[in-house]
This record gives sequence, C-alpha cells and structure tokens, in this order.
Amino acid sequence: QVQLVESGGGLVQAGGSLRLSCAASGRTFSGYSMGWFRRFPGKEREFVAAIHRNGVSTNYADSVKGRFTISRDNAKNTMYLQMNSLKPEDTAVYYCNAVNSISLSNPIFDSWGPGTQVTVSS
Repeated sequence: QVQLVESGGGLVQAGGSLRLSCAASGRTFSGYSMGWFRRFPGKEREFVAAIHRNGVSTNYADSVKGRFTISRDNAKNTMYLQMNSLKPEDTAVYYCNAVNSISLSNPIFDSWGPGTQVTVSS
C-alpha cells in the first residue's frame, strides 16, 4: 500500500489559485491511477479529478472542469491539483487516493491521508 500526504491548501480570495500536492511513499505509485477528492462539512467525500497512471488521461467532476488541472510526476512520486478561478463553494478538505479507474474513480485505499484545507473567501 502507498502512504499519501496532501499539502498546499490555504486561504485564498475568490478568483484566486492554489496548487495542491499529494506526496506518496512507496515504490508502486506509478502503477496506480490517482484521484483527488474533497469533503464539505457534514457531507461525504466527493470526486474531484483523476489521472491515469500514464499521466495523460484525465477525468474531472463537472463542477471543476475548466478550472482545475490534475497532473503527476511519477519520478517524484507526487500528484498535483492546480486550482484556478476558485469559488467559495470549493471550500473543503481535499484528499488524494488511488482509484480503480479514472472513469469510475472509486478510491482504492481504506486509509486516507490527513487532507489539506482549502478555504475560499468571497
């Protein structure tokens, strides 16, 4: 199993940008398709974006299409989420996990990292 740690969150004004990172330990990171998820207060985690292990194919939730960009660097065992044109409704804790496929985007690991808080002020 891969251990995952998210970072890069913070407080930003609406319209601003943030770049999140997901650092993975273990040698098998490159063998997994990976995804970003977020959790709003009092709600279940929801899918945000996913990237194939090849680093080319991607999938996005409709709510972030055109604003967020997912990428990965397998040499650095790291995945990124570039978030532009942020909105107050993007405020959530963001998590990463491996996914079974970029289309289904179901998380694989039962154990989640600590997440990183993103707060967008209006």
